[in-house]
Amino acid sequence: MSSFYEKLLANNRDWVAESLKTDPEFFGKLTKKSPPLFWIGCADARVPANEIIGAQPGEVFVHRNIANMVVHTDMNMLSVLDYAVNTLKVEHIIICGHYGCGGVKVAMSDQRLGLIDNWIKHIRDVARFHKLELSELKVETERYDRFVELNVHEQVRNLGNTSIIQAAWKNNQKVSIYGWAYTVENGLVKDLDITLSSNDDFKKVFCLD
Repeated sequence: MSSFYEKLLANNRDWVAESLKTDPEFFGKLTKKSPPLFWIGCADARVPANEIIGAQPGEVFVHRNIANMVVHTDMNMLSVLDYAVNTLKVEHIIICGHYGCGGVKVAMSDQRLGLIDNWIKHIRDVARFHKLELSELKVETERYDRFVELNVHEQVRNLGNTSIIQAAWKNNQKVSIYGWAYTVENGLVKDLDITLSSNDDFKKVFCLD
């Protein structure tokens, strides 16, 4: 075994010991917890859901993929969403993008990486939808950051449009969706002011009849 791998096992034992020292019932309580929040975030290792919001184990149900995408043909994401909404009955869903996202950066370029290009295509669609606004931003870093925000905006829209969320709202189930962008450099999140709690909100925010 490598020293790195052995260190991981040692870290686990230390974490268990420290958790029990703080609260002898720590793990017993975990078996009874039901998270109030579902988090859809980027797979980037610099964006850990629990730590960002100061949440404890058992408080956040998490799904992560490259560039925090909500793709209507992604059965993995849809299955997790269905479980979160219909079994766990979460009342809050956060879609959190982050500035400096590698997936978004690749989508801004003509770079081709192989298999991942099929996933990146969904992000490039966001750029196509907002081509005019992005083209008006001449400073690359500003365009990059705005693309991150617009991507979150589109994923909130995609999520609100899923049959799972639509059915929950139709049945008057309390589920709210929020769009955030996280800054790796300072650890702060930006609320993008995209909050949906009903189909009326959905239609109003996205100007639908």
